Amino acid sequence: NVTGAPDQAKQVVAYGRTADMKAWLEDQKYVAVGYKKTTGALTTKTVTPKPAKGSDDKGDAGGAAEGTATPAPTPAPTATPSAGASSSGTGAATQAAGPNPAGSDLWLEEFDGEAAQVTRMNIPDDVSVIVASDGQKAAPSRVTVTWPVDSSTPWAFPLIIGGLILLVIGIALYLWGLYTHRRSRGPRRKSGPKMPKLPKAPKYKPTAMIETTPRGRRSTRARVMLPAALIGALALTGCTAGTDAATTPTKTATPLTTEAPDAKDQLPPAVTVPQLERIVKRISESAAQADAKASADLAKARFTGPALQLRQANYAIRAKKADEPALPAIPASPIVLSLPQATDAWPRTVAAVIQTPKDAKGTAQAPLALTLVQATPRDNYQVEYAVSLEPKAKVPNLAPASIGSAVVPPDSKLLALPPAKVAAAYGDILMNGDKSQYASLFNAEGDTLRTQVGADWKAKQKAAVPATASLTFTGAPGAGTDVAMATNDSGAIVWTDLTETQTLKVVEAGAEVSAGATAAALTGVPSSKTGIESTFGYQLAFYVPPAGSDAKITLLGFAQGMIGAKQIP
Repeated sequence: NVTGAPDQAKQVVAYGRTADMKAWLEDQKYVAVGYKKTTGALTTKTVTPKPAKGSDDKGDAGGAAEGTATPAPTPAPTATPSAGASSSGTGAATQAAGPNPAGSDLWLEEFDGEAAQVTRMNIPDDVSVIVASDGQKAAPSRVTVTWPVDSSTPWAFPLIIGGLILLVIGIALYLWGLYTHRRSRGPRRKSGPKMPKLPKAPKYKPTAMIETTPRGRRSTRARVMLPAALIGALALTGCTAGTDAATTPTKTATPLTTEAPDAKDQLPPAVTVPQLERIVKRISESAAQADAKASADLAKARFTGPALQLRQANYAIRAKKADEPALPAIPASPIVLSLPQATDAWPRTVAAVIQTPKDAKGTAQAPLALTLVQATPRDNYQVEYAVSLEPKAKVPNLAPASIGSAVVPPDSKLLALPPAKVAAAYGDILMNGDKSQYASLFNAEGDTLRTQVGADWKAKQKAAVPATASLTFTGAPGAGTDVAMATNDSGAIVWTDLTETQTLKVVEAGAEVSAGATAAALTGVPSSKTGIESTFGYQLAFYVPPAGSDAKITLLGFAQGMIGAKQIP
């Protein structure tokens, strides 16, 4: 039970991994409540973070997450471990403003409002509970912990049955003893007269003298010679057998000492599946609000990098061009694939594939793959890449969500192509097609983006331009962060972005070129006498096989759209 908060409506109770919770508290001073088994009482201590290097003794907001524990000025509460008993802890409330724990993606479960007054939970040793307000008002001043005492008797019934069986056996033995005792004490028949003794045979007397056995040392030696010889033979026989066995040793296999990996050394996944489901639901709700209002500011709450850039450009285009289609909505569920990073540090990365609902005509839509990034413990997860999967995309075997995957460095040489070079190589293929030096590394089958904006499409666009203008294409890796997560076959799923600039330039005096409806929405001019420069953004997801593999790099999904346009001066 949690009481004493000035505003119980803003009271928050949540639990999460202890290491994550300490990282979230970071530079905040807090009261840690524990339990001492020897005394059966709750303990409290005030944890004060160490000041950052170069700061004064009072510390600052950028202090380290580690802290030193000092005893609280309040007396330690007591605890009685009995059924229905409660333990209360009282801590000093602080008036200093702090971060708001409500709505954090770091918690495994969260309770607020009335649900935070009394909460039931069964958590392991590496999980802690945080009790706080909204960070502006004082935290609850009293915490009551109640736990049931185990009064179960699992051995009672078996012992009772065993006792009954022994009782029956005892009664049976008792009755059998009485029966045999009475029979032994019953009347006996009188015996008749004794039988006469049999006559004794006469003793045998030899008629001749028998030679007596000689006495002396020689006699003794003769008597013991045979047994001694037998004993010696037996002893030598045993020695001979042992000698033969010793001369032919038996080969025995020596077991190899192999140590199983310690579970404590294994890094935990960044999120659990229920936690990821809650995060995706929050992202879906936030994205729906931003899409409904076409608000770039609202989109910043849950989008970053290439995903935010494309969404903001789409909002700007739709504000001037009513028939511009909106970007795919972020579904809240179901999550058909989750791949968290195995880490205990930040930033953290999580990949999720969500099944999208059918459109208004009942046509099935491609699943949406999201790459989520959490920059710091106090930041929520943001969508950095949001791509629609290709119809024939086959995701390779991945680590289970309960274990997580490792992040591959951008310059890793263990892959067919380092993740940092994938965007530039694929951009060269979009420009030069099969003539590209990287064409043999990529799989063309099922690549619909290459069909839409590849070398053949660019050649047709150039051919359609009149002689008064020129059209050129240039590509370069985008400003987004390359993300690569390992697969079970030593390959990686790589998310990257590519920008492509289309320059339509007037080459003859007095001529004029049309900007196009989409570019006109961003530039504000329908045509130009100098030229129009349009920039397109491509969010790409690839499967990159390991180095030395015969497999090719395969495009798994993409998202594209115009992200900028301007008039050439």
